[in-house]
Amino acid sequence: MSRHPAVKWAQRSDKLFITVELPDAKNVKLKLEPEGKFFFSATAGADNVPYEVDLDLFDKINVDESKTSTTSRSIVYLVKKAEDKWWSRLIKQEGVRPVFLKVDWDKWVDEDEEDTKPGTDMDFGDIDFSKLNMGGGPSDFDADVPEGDYDSDTEEEEVREEENSAHNEPKATVPPSTEPEAKA
Repeated sequence: MSRHPAVKWAQRSDKLFITVELPDAKNVKLKLEPEGKFFFSATAGADNVPYEVDLDLFDKINVDESKTSTTSRSIVYLVKKAEDKWWSRLIKQEGVRPVFLKVDWDKWVDEDEEDTKPGTDMDFGDIDFSKLNMGGGPSDFDADVPEGDYDSDTEEEEVREEENSAHNEPKATVPPSTEPEAKA
């Protein structure tokens, strides 16, 4: 009996991305039919375990313009739809989807966002990110420490060194900080 590999999918109005995650797949076979039939089979692992996926896609596809790309970790299919339209789901079967079938969120684009390029319509209103202390500008992590108290760790180390020098043990010295003094 063959197993099902993990299958991820995403779509655009004109194409589907179907990724079969099967590391080190051998004897890969794919059969696409214009009516929307998608059949995949391969073996993997040291024992050449057989894997199969048999899907009835939601609508018709263009077999001649569909492409495939194989890597050592997965097989990616770019399946051209027969008509440029969004599908409500990947397969004809309604109800509970097969457990091995998942959405590929890395490739997913919502229907209303298909024509926009990422980041071009981001409107953050009147938010001034420089005031959020998120990096990118001069950082001041010790802004709430009163001036002169920012170096308390070094003073504690000096006290410990003085106590230990009474025991005549050589200790490493801590070089003074090269960072500029923080202004509040």
